[in-house]
Amino acid sequence: MTHPAPSAGPHGTGPRRTGLADTIAAVATAPGHAGVGIVRVSGPDALRIADEVFGGRRRPSRTPGGRFLFGPLRAEDGELLDEGLCLVFRAPHSYTGEDVAEFQTHGSPAVLGQVLGRILALGARTARPGEFTLRAYLGGRLDLAQAEAVLGLVNAGTETARRQSALGLSGALGERVAGIAAGLTRTLAAIQALLDYPEEGVPDEDRAAPLAEAERDLRGLLGTARAGQVSTRGARLALVGRPNAGKSSLLNALLGYERSIVTPIPGTTRDYLEAGVELAGVPVTLVDTAGLRETDDVVEAAGVRQAAHLAAHADLVLVLEDGSAPREALPAELPEEGRVIRVQTKADLPPRWTDPAALRVSAVTGAGLPELREAIGQALLGDAARGEAWLTTERQADAARRALAHVGAAQTLPDDLAGFEIEEALHALAELTGQDVQEGVVDAVFRNFCVGK
Repeated sequence: MTHPAPSAGPHGTGPRRTGLADTIAAVATAPGHAGVGIVRVSGPDALRIADEVFGGRRRPSRTPGGRFLFGPLRAEDGELLDEGLCLVFRAPHSYTGEDVAEFQTHGSPAVLGQVLGRILALGARTARPGEFTLRAYLGGRLDLAQAEAVLGLVNAGTETARRQSALGLSGALGERVAGIAAGLTRTLAAIQALLDYPEEGVPDEDRAAPLAEAERDLRGLLGTARAGQVSTRGARLALVGRPNAGKSSLLNALLGYERSIVTPIPGTTRDYLEAGVELAGVPVTLVDTAGLRETDDVVEAAGVRQAAHLAAHADLVLVLEDGSAPREALPAELPEEGRVIRVQTKADLPPRWTDPAALRVSAVTGAGLPELREAIGQALLGDAARGEAWLTTERQADAARRALAHVGAAQTLPDDLAGFEIEEALHALAELTGQDVQEGVVDAVFRNFCVGK
């Protein structure tokens, strides 16, 4: 089953499904004690229910949208539950596109539980995870990429993640995709006119240039996928090297505090150690690994194998070599160069070798650390433009890759087959924004949301 293409609305979106006849409610703030808590209710009976809960002089159902009321919130028998605000939003000018009432109360679990219980007793049902945002998507208020940006904003742990999620929520990604789709649609229309009305003398327009432009734009969009994903989910950065190469010292220097034990005894680290830090606006998990060397020690050998495994699966690998000792080849296979930064450690000591491809760093003096942080940021984020909307999920990247493959195929085929490939590219772009997408994909997106959002 697919959700029907929208018929109207911003960025080409519009109503996707009607008949959401039930009213939903949930606590919209995080669990625990707080100064303020919010209970949200959305749907056709939201304002009727608000009338029953709110005991102020003015009824919410008679209040214009965008206004708030202050007064008592009462139980069925008239008992005072709390005093607070009732915010009124009228369809379609609300988060969900439906009538919405929000009660802002004191943030104790007891108060919020009582207010929510009263609302449920009046006919609302408990919202499922992400259902408020799902209704915004189904009602055409948001496209699917914008809905994913909402989740990104909720989970944003760095300024880069927040900025990209905010750009996505603004519709910037949808507009970028819509521009590519518009060019492909014009090309498809020209091909179809040529095929359907050959007797009318329709000019055979050059499709090479617009398809090449679409390919270039799609490649540029896909170039943001790695940056978008690591900025939201974070990255794993493995520190590997021979024993005493300075891995633990560098981890501590990047963290700014002593997390890993440092000794002059080779082989101190036998198991891996993790620590989180923000580097270049990306939440990074640093992984200090066992020193790579041949050994007969069973425990240390297991640590060496584990280090190689961690390096193979990390987003980025720092390969550390002691610049104050003779250079030796590492007894392990490393990832390809695109995922590796070579670091010559102990730059505070006289060097025994030089390598222009390696960054010289001293964990003792801090020399080279700014350059290393910059190199890490470049490796993780690449040249993705700061002001552009990025692809931030694998779902989005997969749709863009399929669109690119179809556009590439269209450039080598005769008109009738090229038209088919362009149609498939347009379907893939529609999936990216959620205009034409399998229901299972939509369910997977909203499964990760919290209740109340």
